[in-house]
Formats: sequence, structure tokens, C-alpha cells
Amino acid sequence: MPMDERKKKVLLAIVKDFISTAEPVGSRTIARKYKIGVSPATIRNEMADLEEMGYIEQPHTSAGRIPSDSGYRYYVDCLMEKETLSEAEKEYIRQRFSRRMRDMQEVINAGAQLLSEMSNYTSLIMGPYQKTDRIKQVALLPIATDKALLVAVSQSNIVSNYLIDIPPSLTEADLERIARVWNSRFKGVAVNAIGQEVLNEIYQELYAYRRVVQAIVEALVGRSEKDMGPISLSGTLKILNQPEFKDLDKVRGILELLENREVIKQILLDSPEDGLKITIGSENRLEGINECSVVTATYVVDGELRGHIGILGPTRMDYAKVVTLVEEFTKQLREAILRLYE
Repeated sequence: MPMDERKKKVLLAIVKDFISTAEPVGSRTIARKYKIGVSPATIRNEMADLEEMGYIEQPHTSAGRIPSDSGYRYYVDCLMEKETLSEAEKEYIRQRFSRRMRDMQEVINAGAQLLSEMSNYTSLIMGPYQKTDRIKQVALLPIATDKALLVAVSQSNIVSNYLIDIPPSLTEADLERIARVWNSRFKGVAVNAIGQEVLNEIYQELYAYRRVVQAIVEALVGRSEKDMGPISLSGTLKILNQPEFKDLDKVRGILELLENREVIKQILLDSPEDGLKITIGSENRLEGINECSVVTATYVVDGELRGHIGILGPTRMDYAKVVTLVEEFTKQLREAILRLYE
């Protein structure tokens, strides 16, 4: 059955009205509010066709219909027109991001709070990938006779701590020397960019401390492989504001999932390398959020993959607004991160 222009207009009306009201949409409502130019009886026929095509469904015995996941997908891909942020909204976002921030965690916390505030949904932001970040400085602090604390500060001011084993004979002066030599060679260098030739040179220079140097390398390489950067989550309780999540057991399951850092990473890492991705309801591969929609995007700084941004809400999400917000926030996050490097 072809999707003609009248069916498109009816589906668009149903999606827009349901997003706005959370109430099933009837033919009389469409005829009255959306001026399609045909009678309620004709609209009912078109709705019957749309239901047969799988784009709308009847939630209960009500005469109204709601969009299915397939209906939302068709709307997003073929019918949706992005909203335009007002100049006042853009200026408000710029002002909030222009505040002086100390480190990456503060930047993404501020971004997540603002994104949730403006979208009225749950926001998720992942900061820079540690593996592409550069080490600004390391320090070694004695903790016990055979233990030292390795403190690594990245170029984006993210501080990481690691407990490493050291020979009992090492003194505080020895640890300071190791850190000084390391910093002189690798300051501003990404861990995954350190070549074996340079490592061999530092092993020779610090031959007596080779075991400690090896522990530093293993700690920092392990950091780059498993830590994808700081994460911020904001507005989780806004799920409770959505009529479709009045079932507390359902909400509890979603909230428990969002407490898991690995789940948040999984959601955000599904972002495309370029552009924006909208995942609707049953399209979600992660069990537990298949009644939600997720909009994710990747933000890039200086040509390097940096992190991800996302919004999670009901399938009845205001996609036109959310897409515009996510696109604007990727720009503002990029600029805020650049200011940390200045």
C-alpha cells in the first residue's frame, strides 16, 4: 500500500498531537486541529490504512490511535522538520558554557544539567576519550615501602591515580627523578603515541628503575584502554514526569540501568562517528530501554574523537526539538573543551 500525501499528513498530525498531549488521537481531533481538508470519515479510512501498514496502533478500546515505533521512524526519517532555537535560547546556552570551568568533569556536568533543563529529558554526556588525551604531568608519591601512588594529570586536567608496586629500596628522591625524566620526555604526548624506540631510550636512562617505568607504562596504557572519559548524567527523575512511565516497576528498572556506568557507556558509544543517531523504542539493543528513545551524537575537537552526548526519553519524545538541542550542544561542548586547553 503506497504512502501517499494524505496518509503522510494524517500520520504527521497523529505524531505531533500525541507528542504534545500524550493522549490517543481521533479522526475528529485531526480534522479540527490540522486542517487536512477532508472529513473525519475520510481520515478514519486513512487511519485504518496506516494501522494496517504498521505506522499507528490502538492502545486500548479508545477510538484514538498512537504512533508505533515504525510510525515514529517514518516521521523522523521523512516528515520531521527540525525546530530552530531562538536567539535568546542560543545566548542562554552560550552564557552557561562561557563560565570559567576548572576541568573536564565540570564542563560535562554543566552541559548535562543544562541539556536536561532545556529538553526536559534525561541527558548523558561522555567527556574526552582518555586514549586520545595527552598526559601533562605525572608524579610519584611514596605510600609504603613497596607501594607508590602514580598521579597522572591529562591535558584536559583530568586527574587519575594508580597504586603501583616499587622495590623497597627506592627513596622519595628516586621517585622524584623517575617522574622528572618521564615528564621531560612525554609531557603533552598521548600514551598510545609513545613509540617503542623512545621507551627503550627511557629504559636505558632509568635502567636501575626499569621495573617502576614498566609499571607506569602499564598503568597509563590500561587507563587509556578501559576508561573512556568522565561521564555525567542529569535529569533521571524527569522520567517520572512522563505519563507513559507511571508504572513504578518499569521506572525502577530504567533508573537501575542508568546507575550503571557501563550501561551509560554502551548507550553513548552507539553514537555515529559523524552526525547524529536516533534510536526508537524496540530498535534499542539494550534490554530495559526498549520503551525509550535515545538521540546521540559525537562531538569532535581538532579532528580528534573526543566524546559523546545523548538524550534519553519516551518514544513520545519531541524529536524535532531534541535534535536541534543535541546539535547545538555538540558545538558548545567543543568550544568549552577547547578553552580548557588554552
